[in-house]
Amino acid sequence: MIIEEEKKVEIIDDDNSKENTNENFKQIPNNLEKSSKRWIIAVGIFLICFLCLIIIIFGIFTFYNHSNNTTISKGIYINGIDVSNLTKQEAKNKLESYYSDKLSNDITLIHNNYTTYIKTSEINLSFDIDSAINYAYQCGKTNNIFTDNFQIFNAMINGINIMPIVNFDEESLKNILNTLSSELPDAVVESGYYIEGDNLIITKGKDGYIIDVNSTLEKMKQKILNLNYLNETIEIDTIANSPKEINLDAIYNEIHKEPKDAYYTSDPHTIYPSENGIDFQVSLDQAKEMLQIADKECTIPLKVLKPNITTNMIGEEAFPDLLASFSTRYAASNTNRTTNLRLASNKIDGYVLLPGETFSYNTVVGERTIAAGYKDAAIYENGKVVDGLGGGICQISTTLFNAVLLSNLEIVELYNHQFVPSYAKAGRDATVVYGIKDFKFKNSRKHALKINCSVQNGIASFQIWGFKEETEYDVEISSNITSQTSSYIKASAYRTLKLNGQVINREKIRNATYKVH
Repeated sequence: MIIEEEKKVEIIDDDNSKENTNENFKQIPNNLEKSSKRWIIAVGIFLICFLCLIIIIFGIFTFYNHSNNTTISKGIYINGIDVSNLTKQEAKNKLESYYSDKLSNDITLIHNNYTTYIKTSEINLSFDIDSAINYAYQCGKTNNIFTDNFQIFNAMINGINIMPIVNFDEESLKNILNTLSSELPDAVVESGYYIEGDNLIITKGKDGYIIDVNSTLEKMKQKILNLNYLNETIEIDTIANSPKEINLDAIYNEIHKEPKDAYYTSDPHTIYPSENGIDFQVSLDQAKEMLQIADKECTIPLKVLKPNITTNMIGEEAFPDLLASFSTRYAASNTNRTTNLRLASNKIDGYVLLPGETFSYNTVVGERTIAAGYKDAAIYENGKVVDGLGGGICQISTTLFNAVLLSNLEIVELYNHQFVPSYAKAGRDATVVYGIKDFKFKNSRKHALKINCSVQNGIASFQIWGFKEETEYDVEISSNITSQTSSYIKASAYRTLKLNGQVINREKIRNATYKVH
């Protein structure tokens, strides 16, 4: 029995143990569940706090950025120049100062030992800093706070560099490069020709190089964009080339010209001047043979073809109106001087000056030489009166000058003598020295003029003929001595235009200073 009881007790104990074990198993999940909940709550609280902190920081960052919306964000550069925290105007002032200094530098080009320069002003080089500044200013100001803050943050951390747009005249740069092609030391030399006297001179070209414009242009664009041209030279790209083949037929067609006779029309009144013709003295085939055997240069003789009617031969009916005349006296007994006067006047007599053309005394009369027939006569030289070749012809230029003034023509070039001449008042003379001093005037009227002159019986006379315009003025010439000392005389000359007795205009023609004999 005892044994049974003991067994009974043991059985009872085993049952209690099983129940306690089940309760323990039930208690463990409950504890884990409570611990997990506490952990989740803690994490949640942390995350909420972190998120709140982020929001606060984001808000502060946003508020700070938008409170400084009058300046450019930090970390913004324009072509490497820091424009952070600057207003648009401050940034513009900074960049203009920088670029104006850079644009004052020339672009340096080299080819072997050859160096040349292009001014930035020649190609209108400029940098669009206004657009670059506007772009820099808008960074972080799109009104999208997320995009703005990202842009601003990125600029602060990594920096943003904005390159301004480069503007330049590409056509001008191409033209400059094409021009420089002919200036290279090893440039290709094109064949050419020119007329010298009665000869056509044809020069043969030679092989060389020309600038590869497109390649060099692209290279220059990169250097200009990055402002590398300031410290670096740019190598010119070249291409080997040969001169164009000489086309003698084309040259002949260009220079060959038939003579044209002068003529005029009455309605409207117009003078059509004569023109000389020109031709080869040899046949075209002979000229080609000469060119074939020539080495570097070929000379082909020319002949001038004269018109049947020259401009000076047009009759007086084409110049019906006497516009002005003027005369001076000379000593006919001085044969050498008289010869010089006649030689000069003969060159001018009958000369026709078309509207807009300029008359040059030295060109028309030519050089005063012994071969031309000029004699020694009194001239002014180094403040003294001495004998000189062509002496006296200044009387012809002076007489013509006064006739020109009275014709109301435009004076282009004018000089006075060292001393007041005997044949004209102070201020009314015109001296000439071949190759040094000239007397020039322009036909400023609407129609052609014809100049007639004569030297005979002690009188040198000029008449200027033409066609009167709708409004013709009465012209008066006056001169007066403005001051005088023992060593010099100063004078002025005036031209007065009148219409129906009323003064329309009074102009000063010149101031002149003379030495005293």
